[in-house]
Amino acid sequence: MTKLSIALLSGGISSERDVSIASGNQVYETLDRDKYEVIRYDPKTDLPQLVADAAGIDAALIILHGPYGEDGTVQGLLDLLGIPYQGSGVLGSAISMNKLVSKQLYKNAGIPVAPDMTFKSIDMIETRAVVDQLGMPLVIKPVTSGSSIGLSIVKSEDALNDALEKAFAEDHEVLIESYIKGVELTGGVLGNDDLLALPIIEIIPGEDFEFFDYTAKYTPGATQEICPARIDEAMTQKAQTYAKKAHRALCCKGYSRTDMILSDGQIYVLETNTIPGMTPTSLLPQAAGVAGIDFSRLLDKLIEFSLEDKKSGR
Repeated sequence: MTKLSIALLSGGISSERDVSIASGNQVYETLDRDKYEVIRYDPKTDLPQLVADAAGIDAALIILHGPYGEDGTVQGLLDLLGIPYQGSGVLGSAISMNKLVSKQLYKNAGIPVAPDMTFKSIDMIETRAVVDQLGMPLVIKPVTSGSSIGLSIVKSEDALNDALEKAFAEDHEVLIESYIKGVELTGGVLGNDDLLALPIIEIIPGEDFEFFDYTAKYTPGATQEICPARIDEAMTQKAQTYAKKAHRALCCKGYSRTDMILSDGQIYVLETNTIPGMTPTSLLPQAAGVAGIDFSRLLDKLIEFSLEDKKSGR
């Protein structure tokens, strides 16, 4: 059997570089060497080499998170080089990275979301007006960032300005949402046209964490993750339906993972990740494992989806 030449991209220049490298290491160790010749590239230093090698590369695995990796920029480069890759293209990647545009498309698709307001760094923000419209507590987040970087939960108007400053340090535009207290859920989806909804995961941040923030995500033992989630079948099906609807609404391909909150019998969609964490213990691989797809087979599937997408001419 002729081996496929796979370019594994990890590292990059975003604030999530270290997580990307760790994920890339796990993927590199897991890829089946009977099927693949794997060459690693760090976009921080290796883009000229990637361009030079492009003609001999069959497919790429993008294991990058945040700006300049998950937002369509690397995807556009690979399109220019004629290299197929797993996951969403330029459009789906850019849309999903922008929380404001994502919410607008969720609403258009009939997907429930939290009430919100948005501001740019040049705006005069009247905190009292924000509280009057959205209530308290509030969630403040940069419009374009990943892994909950720059995100805060505030419980008083006095804390709002500091939270806004923290979010504006990551982006020139911020989203303020009503805080919805409930059960944190996440739902993975696999496929291009025919979508498979994976088992829903319930996320329980440790006592030291108010929500599933960057530290809670990447500190071993900080968070309890239960798959399948402890919700009834009807609610499971609703969560899986929303995960697939979000995937389609944002023009995603290959795979995605959508985060949700279950509160008072209603599910609210928070955001969709187009390159979710990719270690064997990350959320989407966990759910795939429960569905009977081990990590090695999951990587095979992602490569297959990328080649399928190329054959279809998209």
